[in-house]
Amino acid sequence: MILIVPHDVLRPRRPDEHFAAEAAAARDIGCTVALVDHDTMATGDGADRATARVPAGADAVYRGWMLSSTAYAAFADALAARGTTLRTNSAGYRTAHELPGWYEMFAGVTPATVWTAGTDRSDFDRACRELGAGPAVLRDYTKSMKHYWDEAAFLPDVADRDAAWRVACRFAELREVVEGGFVLRRFERFVGTEVRTWWVDGTCRVVTAHPDTPAAPVPDEIDIPPLAPLVAALDLPFVTVDLALRDDGRWRVVELGDGQVSDWPAGMPVTVLVDLLARH
Repeated sequence: MILIVPHDVLRPRRPDEHFAAEAAAARDIGCTVALVDHDTMATGDGADRATARVPAGADAVYRGWMLSSTAYAAFADALAARGTTLRTNSAGYRTAHELPGWYEMFAGVTPATVWTAGTDRSDFDRACRELGAGPAVLRDYTKSMKHYWDEAAFLPDVADRDAAWRVACRFAELREVVEGGFVLRRFERFVGTEVRTWWVDGTCRVVTAHPDTPAAPVPDEIDIPPLAPLVAALDLPFVTVDLALRDDGRWRVVELGDGQVSDWPAGMPVTVLVDLLARH
């Protein structure tokens, strides 16, 4: 396995500090580690230049900062031209990284969701009508602004179109680039903290705390089995599924993501993750 990580912005011959421990762990078990220029790749241009130091190899895994689906496709194409094959292809990355790619499969175990194509007000109003009156949470195809909960995430009642639109406008202002369009998810009340499950080849291999609450204990009883056929049906090599316990005692899918750009919780040994990827 070739592990590809972003380089340090100031010291390009070293891994980005956030991924340095993963890089060291990979080297310790004999994996090749290659560095790429994330900032150049993220622009969607210059992928050939950004990947110039990646050697040829049939099995490469990226562990780094998020890339848009378009930038990831350029990244994958640039590597393919060098004889390097990412374990997750560009279509698979889009499926996991963008909510519309995985929602239909998980509709029964995740909050009801509608979305727009772009940021047009009329399409936003259509989405509000489709979801129906009541509270909702706003995000785009790839990310929320949950740290700005009251001003750019929570919609007390989507039936109040003007108030909902003000939240959407603030979201767009803070987000700067809205990925895909607006996503409205029916608000559900959760208890406790989220947990992150790590799936390789359709099987849950590790359950961790969520990176936002790395010190939180992981509950002993998490209802994983009902998710297994859903994740397997995606036919993706490496994904994460974030779960939260609803106030009625049911575990719900909060988010699904590509495992390559999913953060690992601080305080948990990165050797667990690297060994997992190297073995499968």
